[in-house]
Amino acid sequence: MLEHKLENGASVLYLSGVWRLANLAAISDSLRSLDLKGSRQFLLDGTGLQALDTAAAFMLFRHLNVLGCTESMISARGFDPLHARLLKLVHERMKCPPAAARSMHLGLVQRVGASAIGLWRLLKSHNAFVGALTLEVFDLIPRPRRFRLRETASQFESVGLDAIPIVALVTFLIGVVFAYLLGQQALRYGANIFVVDGVGLAVCRELSPLLAAVIVAGRSGAAFTAQIGTMKVQEEIDAISTLGLSPLQVLVIPRLVAIVVALPLLVFVGDVAGIAGGMLVAVWQLDIAPQSFLDRLHDVLPLRSVLVGLGKAPVFAAFIAVIACRMGMMVAREARSVGVNTTSTVVQSIVWVIVLDAVFAVAFQRLGI
Repeated sequence: MLEHKLENGASVLYLSGVWRLANLAAISDSLRSLDLKGSRQFLLDGTGLQALDTAAAFMLFRHLNVLGCTESMISARGFDPLHARLLKLVHERMKCPPAAARSMHLGLVQRVGASAIGLWRLLKSHNAFVGALTLEVFDLIPRPRRFRLRETASQFESVGLDAIPIVALVTFLIGVVFAYLLGQQALRYGANIFVVDGVGLAVCRELSPLLAAVIVAGRSGAAFTAQIGTMKVQEEIDAISTLGLSPLQVLVIPRLVAIVVALPLLVFVGDVAGIAGGMLVAVWQLDIAPQSFLDRLHDVLPLRSVLVGLGKAPVFAAFIAVIACRMGMMVAREARSVGVNTTSTVVQSIVWVIVLDAVFAVAFQRLGI
């Protein structure tokens, strides 16, 4: 199977027989039994070799590498062309670096620093995307025929009309819960009628815009990222660019317009559903007649509070659309990246909606609105 001879100062290894995985133990023993130390030149002779596979070739080269052999010190002769190509392939692959580097476990400080750097880079990326999107919008204004009305209408149906049932259901139930909990406290002091004040102001000013935005972020924002990310994986975005079209005008602007228009309408639906839920509890639990509930609501709920809630919606919608579309554009060409970016879209959107709502609350309070 293996014979060692010295010829002209070179160590010649005569390979014979079958060199395959089944005989790997015997091959390993033969290699270890050879005394090759001190040799500076090695010649592999494959004249008597009948069969060879990658496992046996790897074992041979690994043994020579342990002895300190370099590529210039090894030569071959008498190999079948197929065996010669296999030896060359194994030798090349052994020179390649490992596929993955050694994993590192970061400490608390390193994790905080890495997260801060990642957040800063993400914000810079979003800022650059907003700038590019703004330029595309300005480019579209003098050429309104380029605006894709059908795509916008399709997205409006998906974002707005199809979301009405879930928004109405959630806000209705929140109105029921809020009125019930508030009513339990009001009953102690005989202040049942003031439940109308709390439900009307809370639903229209805070709860309905916030809940509608969160629902849209989890529903439509995730869909935007998944759709655009899948198109990028399948190279459809590259095809759009190849046709001379702008991916932002084709994919992003219709979605942005659709969600900015749809979210205020969903907030209005949420206002109505939330107040209806509060009225149901008021009639059933607090002995407040429907007409008395509506009269009180008309007296204590100023139009300003309703407009405040509706005014927040387009801002929430713009942030959700920008984040969702940007994360879709950032998808790498692998299926796992689509899921990771979709999850990131939902988390970022919800966080930004809550932050913006807090900013609006403080600003409106300072302005006396």
